[in-house]
Amino acid sequence: MDCLFCKIASGEIDSAKIYEDNDVVAFLDAFPFSKGHSLVIPKKHFTDIHEIDSEVLKKVAVTFKNVATRIKDVLGADGIRISQSNGTVAGQVVFHIHFHAIPRYENDGLHFDEIGNKRSPKADESELKQLAEKLKFN
Repeated sequence: MDCLFCKIASGEIDSAKIYEDNDVVAFLDAFPFSKGHSLVIPKKHFTDIHEIDSEVLKKVAVTFKNVATRIKDVLGADGIRISQSNGTVAGQVVFHIHFHAIPRYENDGLHFDEIGNKRSPKADESELKQLAEKLKFN
């Protein structure tokens, strides 16, 4: 398999790792949006959120929380943006599930896409209720 993140997880490609256990690895992004921008990945290859095993996802989530807290405490980040994309249309570039912890600092000058910066118009309440019925777990 020619997966960049699998190679990082196995140590085949060097990275600035900040956490590692048997199942999960966290490392600094080589192309950071801000100081401390980190990625958290499972060591086992899963393409996206639809494929990842729930137990592995739990381990990744706990690690992600700890990484985000560490960034906030050590670097003094004013906030942490969490980002995770699934599929090309959603912006996924590396097809090994990964979670970004992007530290935000007051007046850091970063600008994100419209999902992060703009409020959409208020949705029609009846449409929301109909959609909720379609999506509801029974």
